[in-house]
Amino acid sequence: MIALSAVVSLGDIQVAFEHNDSAHAGPAFRFRNVPPPMRGDAAARANFTLVDGVMDRNSGGLERLNDGRLPAEEDQPAENFFFNAGTDGGRLQLDLGSVIEIKRVSSYSWHSSDRGPQVYRLYASDGTDEKFEGRPKGGNDPAQCGWRLIASVDTRPASGERGGQYGVNISNADGSLGRYRYLLFACSQTESDDPFGNTFYSEIDVVDANAPPTDELLAAQPAEPIQKTFTAADGKYQFTMDLTLAPDLAEWAEQELQPVVQEWYPKIVAMLPSEGFEAPARVTIVFRDNMGGTPASAGGSRINCNIGWFRRNLKGEAVGSVVHEMVHIVQQYGRARRNNPNATRTPGWVTEGIPDYIRWFLYEPQSKGAEITARNFARARYDGNYRITANFLNWVIEKYDQELHVKLNAAARESRYEEGLWKQYTGKTLQELGDEWREAHRVRLGLPPESNEATSGTN
Repeated sequence: MIALSAVVSLGDIQVAFEHNDSAHAGPAFRFRNVPPPMRGDAAARANFTLVDGVMDRNSGGLERLNDGRLPAEEDQPAENFFFNAGTDGGRLQLDLGSVIEIKRVSSYSWHSSDRGPQVYRLYASDGTDEKFEGRPKGGNDPAQCGWRLIASVDTRPASGERGGQYGVNISNADGSLGRYRYLLFACSQTESDDPFGNTFYSEIDVVDANAPPTDELLAAQPAEPIQKTFTAADGKYQFTMDLTLAPDLAEWAEQELQPVVQEWYPKIVAMLPSEGFEAPARVTIVFRDNMGGTPASAGGSRINCNIGWFRRNLKGEAVGSVVHEMVHIVQQYGRARRNNPNATRTPGWVTEGIPDYIRWFLYEPQSKGAEITARNFARARYDGNYRITANFLNWVIEKYDQELHVKLNAAARESRYEEGLWKQYTGKTLQELGDEWREAHRVRLGLPPESNEATSGTN
C-alpha cells in the first residue's frame, strides 16, 4: 500500500516521492515511481562530510548513507544516519571524486514516527566557480558560495501517519541533472514539538548518466521472521509481536504478555477518550537488541522492547513496562500540535505520569511500585516524573476528581493543556495540590516538619 505518492516539477527538475506506511513497509524499499536503492552507484565510491550540525551519538554514522546496507526494520538507529536530537538538522557534502553527468539523485529513510519524512534542499557544484566554498556553514547561503540549488524536498504528509518508509527521486526531463562533482544536502528537522524530528536517512544514491546500467539492488538481510498476530477480545484491535531476534522469549510472550495486551489495550483506550479520537487499531510490539539502556519505548503505533532488559525482568517489571508503553500509543499527544496554531505543550511529567498512574495504580496496584517512602520522600514533588508523579495523580484523583486523568489526557491530546486546568478541576492550584500531597505523606511517614524552603514542584 502506498500511503503517499507525488511528483513535483520545478522547471525541468522533477522531484518524485513516495511513502509506504508502517504497516506496509518492507526491507527492500520498493516503491511504485521511485527506484529502489541500488548497489554500485556513484555515491558508493564517494565521500560524505559533515559540513554543519552534529551527528547524533546513536546514529550509525555517515557511512550508513552509502555502505550498501539497508535497515531491516523501521527503528534501527545504528543502521541510519541522523543529526543530534533537539537540533534543526545540518548539512552534508558529497564529493564524487570527479565531475560526472548526474542522471538522478535518490534518498531513502525509514522510521516509525516523525523521523521518517525527509526535508532538505539539494545543491550541486562542479567546484570551478571563483566564489566556490566547499563547506558552507548554516549561516551562509550556498547559492552565494558557488552552489546551484537543484531541488527542495519535503515529504511530510499533510495529515495522517508520518511513520513509515520514504523514497525520493530527483531527476530531469532530459535525463541529466547536470555535470557536477559536489552535492550539498541542507537537511531540516521534520518537527520541533519534541527533540526527535531529525530524519533517519538510510541510503543516498547518485546515478552517473554515462555509467553502464545496473540492476543490482540493495536488500537488508533480516533473520528468519518470528511473528505472531492476534486480536483483542472484541476483535477491534490487532496486535503483532515480532520476536525474530529473541526466539527464546516467544513462549513467555505468548503465555504472559499476550493476554495482558489483549485485555488492557482496549481498557486503556476506554480510560482515555476524547472527542473524535480513535486510537491506533493496529499495534506492533518488536523485541530489539539495539536499544542501549532503554527498557522500552513507543512511537506511532509501535512498541519497542529491549531484549536484554526483558530477559532480566521477565518475572519482574517486563509486562508492566509494556502496559506503560501501550498508554503512550493511546495518548497520541503530538497530533493536534501539527494543525493547531495555538497549541500548548504538555510537560513531560504529565505525559509520563499518566502511563505510570495506569500501570502502578490500576494494572498492578499490588506491586506498590509507586509508593512514597521515607527513602524517596526528598524527591516527592508533583513533577517528579514517572512513579512519583503517578503517586501524586492517584492522590488527587482519590481526593478531588475521579476523572482527573481523563480530563488531563483529553486536554493534552488536544494541545490545550495549561496549569490553570488543575484549579478548574479541583478548586486548588497545582502548587497547592502538590504541597498538600507532600504534607500528607510527611505526616503518614512520621517525618519532622519541613522548612519553608521546601517545595513540591519546580515547574
